[in-house]
Amino acid sequence: MRRDSIFYKLFGQSPTLLFDLLATTPANAANYRFDSVAVKEPKFEIDGVFLPPESEGAGIVYFCEVQFQKDEQLYERLFGESFLYFYRNRSRYSDWQAVVIYPSRSIEQSDVYPYRALLNSNQVHRVCLDELGDIRALPLGIALMVLTTVEETQAPAEARYLLNRVQQEVASEASRDIIELLATIMSYKFTQLSRAEVESMLGITLQETRFYQDAKAEGLQQGLQQGLQQGLQQGRQAEACALIVRLLTRRLQQEISEEMRSRLANLPLPVLEDLSEALLDFTTDADLQAWLEAQQSEI
Repeated sequence: MRRDSIFYKLFGQSPTLLFDLLATTPANAANYRFDSVAVKEPKFEIDGVFLPPESEGAGIVYFCEVQFQKDEQLYERLFGESFLYFYRNRSRYSDWQAVVIYPSRSIEQSDVYPYRALLNSNQVHRVCLDELGDIRALPLGIALMVLTTVEETQAPAEARYLLNRVQQEVASEASRDIIELLATIMSYKFTQLSRAEVESMLGITLQETRFYQDAKAEGLQQGLQQGLQQGLQQGRQAEACALIVRLLTRRLQQEISEEMRSRLANLPLPVLEDLSEALLDFTTDADLQAWLEAQQSEI
């Protein structure tokens, strides 16, 4: 389950949600814009950045990292990327803050000693979702974050409870986007279930959501994904690469160039497997290019 994309969709819909996790917030929090930024030389792609309004002069930039798997070099990457971006945009910002969202403290990297000053300062905030309290007592946006961590045995009941809250607390136009996110979370969490089964679980008509409209538009995506996984499991790189190309063609709605096909054919199987999940968030060819460049910088 790729939870980071779900969180970034939440933040895209409501940038102020980040500040609900913090003890102190900027006075102009409602005017912040959520974005991803690129830092060249070397090339970094920072997925979660909250940018203050340019009309109000230099403000505080917030870097956000959603981390659900242990990464023993997370802080090296986070601070390296953040400092470089801040350095190259120093005139635009008066200060920086960093927020790292974990499901629990056990996911944090083991060796934090080199960053003790930063981690113990008021500039870096570590948020552990399992420490936020009862999901039913939390603000709706934060409760959706916590839902991504709930065990499968409890998730249906909690999802239905949150669905009722959405219908009672949120205006009809805004509620549609939240229901779509809730459906996405549950569909990612229960990948083994059919659409009808997830629909029955939540008591809503999921084909009305953009999640299923996108899936329908992509046509054979589910079958292609299954074939891709089989190819990966059996070590057939050529077959897996061909399926990746078909998925990309469906997702980007354009033919994949011969140059790009050749580039994909040279990717190792583990990278192809990561790409099979990442491409679900792509909307343009530039997204694919940026992802491949980011992978190259890590090799």
